[in-house]
Parts: sequence; C-alpha cells; structure tokens
Amino acid sequence: MQKNITNVSDTEQKLDIVLSAEEFTPEINSEIDKARKNIQIKGFRKGHVPAGMIKKVMGPAIQATIAEKLASRYFADICEEENIKPASRAALDDYSFEDNQLTITLSYQIHPEFEIKDFSSYSFVQDIYTVTEEDVDREINLVLKGHGTLVPVEGPSGKHDTIIADLEKIDASGKVMEGQKTENYHFNFEYLPEDNPFHKSLLGKKAGENVTVTIEGEKEGEETYRYEVTIKEVKRLEIPELSEDLVKEISQQKFESVADFRDDVRGQLEQHFSHKSEQDLLETISSKFIEENPVPTPSAMVDSFENMLLENAKKQMGGKLPPGMDESELRTSMRPNAEKHARWLLISQKIAEMNKLEVNDEDVKAFAEKEAEKNPELKAEDLLKTYMSTEFRDYITDTILKDKIYGIIKSSVTINGENKPLPAHNND
Repeated sequence: MQKNITNVSDTEQKLDIVLSAEEFTPEINSEIDKARKNIQIKGFRKGHVPAGMIKKVMGPAIQATIAEKLASRYFADICEEENIKPASRAALDDYSFEDNQLTITLSYQIHPEFEIKDFSSYSFVQDIYTVTEEDVDREINLVLKGHGTLVPVEGPSGKHDTIIADLEKIDASGKVMEGQKTENYHFNFEYLPEDNPFHKSLLGKKAGENVTVTIEGEKEGEETYRYEVTIKEVKRLEIPELSEDLVKEISQQKFESVADFRDDVRGQLEQHFSHKSEQDLLETISSKFIEENPVPTPSAMVDSFENMLLENAKKQMGGKLPPGMDESELRTSMRPNAEKHARWLLISQKIAEMNKLEVNDEDVKAFAEKEAEKNPELKAEDLLKTYMSTEFRDYITDTILKDKIYGIIKSSVTINGENKPLPAHNND
C-alpha cells in the first residue's frame, strides 16, 4: 500500500491510496463469491455462474463496493499512523482499477495545527454576589405572590393591578373585524411594557369604562387599527402574610418555621448566584481565548454545532419552528455562535493535550461522591453506576474533562473578585 497526503487548506486534506493487485484481489474474489450465491443468469444454475460472467454483469458495482470498503479500512489505519485528526467523514472522490492497481482518492476535514498564545498574563473579573436580607425578602415576596388572590378594586387601576376586559378590533372603515372579538382578556400592568399602547390607555381606568386604543402601523404603508375596550373588572393581587401555616403549605411540610424557610430561601439564592458567578467567569474566559486565538475551524464542526443550536431552539419552541419563521435565516443568524463553539472546542482540546489531561475511573468516582454530597437523598454508589453506564459515560467524561481544563486555566491567570448586588427582578 502506498499513500500520498496533500494539504488543501488548514482544515482540509486529500489522500491518495494505491493498492496492489495482491491487496485488493482477495476482496474482489470475496464479493464475487457473495454475488454468485444470489445472482441468476439464464443458462446457469444459481450458485454456478462463472466468475468472468459475474465480473461482466456486476463489475462496476463490485468495484465501487470494494473501493468504499478498502477506503474505510485503510483510512482509519493511515489516520492512526500519521496522527491525523479527522473533523469529518472521508468522502470518496474517485477510484480507478488500472495497471493492476487500485487508486482511491479521499477528501476530508481535519483539526488544524496551531499553538495557543501564552495566557499567563490574562486577568479576569469575577462577580461576587452577597445575598442580603432585602434580597431574601424580595424572593419571598415573589413566592407569596404565587399564593396571592386577585380581589376586585372599585377605584382606578394602578401599576400592579390587572384589568379584565372585552375587546373588539375595528378596521379603518369603522367595522368590527370578523373573528376579532375577545372576551375576558387579562391586562396585567406588571408584565405589560410601559410603552405598550394598552398600558398607556388603560392605566388609571375603572370598571365600567370604555376605552379606545389605537395601534399605529409599525412600518410605512401598514394599516392602523383600533380596539374598543370595555373594562369589566379591575383586580388587585392580595398577598398573604408569611406565617408558619403558610410555610408548611408552601414547602409541603418540609419546613415548619418562618426562620427555617427564610434560611432555605437564602441558601437557594446563594447557590444560584454562586453558580451564575462561576458560569459567567467561564464564559468570559472562553471568549477571551477565542478572541486571542483565531483558530481555523473545520466547516463540518461548525455545521454540527449549528445543527445542535437549531435543535435546541426548536425544543424551546415546542418541537418545531413557528409558522413564518425561515429556517435558513435562523441558521445564518446562528452561524457565528456555532463558529465560536467549534473554535473553543479546538482550543480546549489543545489545552487538554498540552497538559496531558485525561479522565479515569477514579475521577468519575470522585465526581459521583461530590454530587452525592449536594443531595443527601442520592447515594454515591448509585450515581457511580449511572455515570459509568453506556448512556452517561461520555457526557460525564466530557464534564469532568471540562472542569480540569478550566482548572488549568484558572490556576494560570489572575482572577479578581468584584462585589455585585443581586440583579433586581423586572417586576419588583
């Protein structure tokens, strides 16, 4: 076997494989034997068709099968011998059987060769969140809102109230549009943007009033509509007081005292924002490495991440894109993000390679024990069994390796903490 590798670009190669008759003839004979068992030609009994006749009838098909089979076999061996890191499946560009030789030409994408810039001088800022009593009160108030009761209000509506109304959509000629009557529509001012025409027109109005709301066309030439709104009720959320009985109800008997409930809310806030702080830092780190290391990215890798982002978007939208949303346009908008994912994957793999990072069974065991400590209801032995299973092993290995890679980076750079208040909820 002879081979010739040609670099087409930083991420593409072509491979010519030349095999002698001694190397490919046994495969041809094997394929002829397989064909003889099934082929039927007039004048010959099944299983007794001469090899020459089979070659004449099925020659091109047999040659194609042999080329594909041997291409796959030798490509894997050559990749290992030459330390080639494919980023895509090899495509069979051409093959020929001439002069007792089989010449196969393959094209494929590869992980590029590159060096990572020295990052020891990099400096990052990590947000440090401190949970205050006011933060706990704010979070508990949101919980209480979920257990509140809407009660009717006699006076004008306020910025925290809800208006219940009937709507009729009127066209430019003053007629009610067919199918555009809505009864008992709820306008919650807390969730309705202040610049929304309904927010502007309905705030401060009372039950029994009729209000006209005009909706201007956003673009030139778009028709202007108006709505006739009949306000039926104004309701205000009555929030209950935090009591031991309510704590028991909210926590499903997990907590009996207000103090214990507050401690739990505080703990959950601290855990959430500690995780947010860490994830924001890691995202900042990866962005810096991507910016400083403009690594060529194989299009096959970018395509893979683009498909992943698209599928995630579909899941968030109920399994498919809504009517009118163009998938090709969505893909185009996702492409830059997919390229960043692909570039960071190459960079992180390079860091792992440079530092000889690996994940072994002891790492998985330690990870299971750490996760079990977070939840007393879980046993480390059960988690380990799950993590070592075929379904989860690759995912857990990737997770642990990712932690090791970031650990190497964080131990080499400067990280300064910066105290930050908890972000306020939009509807406080």
